[in-house]
Amino acid sequence: MKIGLWSDCHNFPSLPAMKLSAYHKSIGDEVELFDYWHSYDLVYASKVFSFTDDIDEYPVQADEIRKGGTGYCISVQNGKEVFDNSKNILLPKEIEHIYPDYSLYPEYDFATGFLTRGCPRGCDFCVVAKKEGKCSVQVADLSEFWHGEQKEIKLLDPNLLACKNHEKLLQELIDSKATIDFTQGVDIRLTNPDNIQLLNKIKTKRIHFAWDNPKQDLTKYFKQFSEHTKIKDYSRKAVYVLTNFNSTLEEDLYRIYTLRDLGYAPYVMIYQKENAPKIIRKLQRYVNCRQIFRSIDKFEDYKG
Repeated sequence: MKIGLWSDCHNFPSLPAMKLSAYHKSIGDEVELFDYWHSYDLVYASKVFSFTDDIDEYPVQADEIRKGGTGYCISVQNGKEVFDNSKNILLPKEIEHIYPDYSLYPEYDFATGFLTRGCPRGCDFCVVAKKEGKCSVQVADLSEFWHGEQKEIKLLDPNLLACKNHEKLLQELIDSKATIDFTQGVDIRLTNPDNIQLLNKIKTKRIHFAWDNPKQDLTKYFKQFSEHTKIKDYSRKAVYVLTNFNSTLEEDLYRIYTLRDLGYAPYVMIYQKENAPKIIRKLQRYVNCRQIFRSIDKFEDYKG
C-alpha cells in the first residue's frame, strides 16, 4: 500500500505521523508525507487544532482517509471550546508504543514523546483531563522514544510532576544527559525542595511554568522555586500567563508584575485571540517583547 501522512502541525513534527510511519514501514508499505499531487491507497490525517483547515479543504486523491486527533474533537459553543470524547480516536497499542520514525522529518534533530498522560487540574480552557483523564499516569519509559541519538528531548507531558512516579522519571532524564525541554511546562504548585533538586540536575535551556488562574495566588510557590533552583537568569524561568479567560486586566497585570518582581519572565497567552479586546493584544505585545517589558516599568506608559 501507498500511505500518505497529513498533519496540521507546523514547525514541529507530528508524533502520530512518525508512529504510523514506523508501523507501516515495518509491514512493507510505502510511506511519505502527504502531497496533494500524489495518489494514495490510504491517508491518515492528524489534527491538533480546531481552527486550522482540514485536509479535504482541497481534493484528496485517496481510496480512504482516516482522521484522528484533538482538533477533530473540539467545537466552539457559546464562545468556549467543547471536547467530544466520543470522537477521540486512539492509536492501536502496537502503533502507540512503537519507536517513532524520526526520518520522516529530517529537518528536526530532537526526540519527542510522552512519559505521562493526564492531569488532575481539569481546567476549563484545557482538554487534557477530558481526553486523557484527571490522573497523571506513566505511559512509557524514555527508551520508548529515545535511544540516545539526539542531544535534545522535547517532552509533551501535560503534568509530569503530578505522576506518582515523577521522581523516577526525572532521574531517567538526568541519566540521559540530554537537554530536556518540558514543552507543556512544569506545574509550579507541585514543586518541592526534593523534586527541585532533581530538576536542578536536568540539562535545560529554560523551564516553563504557568499561572493561568488569577483567583489562585501562586506567589509562594514561585518564591520557593527561586530559593532552591540553580537557575538564576530570569529569561530561563518563563511563565505562561493566560489572559482573556475569566480575568480582568488588573488581575492580568498583578500576575505579570509579580512574576517580574520575583525574577521570572512572564509570557502572555491569549485565549481565543481572534475575539480578544485590543487592550489584551496590546498587553501581549508589551510583555512578550522582552526589551520593551524590561525598559518600560508600567503598562500604562507603553504607547505601542
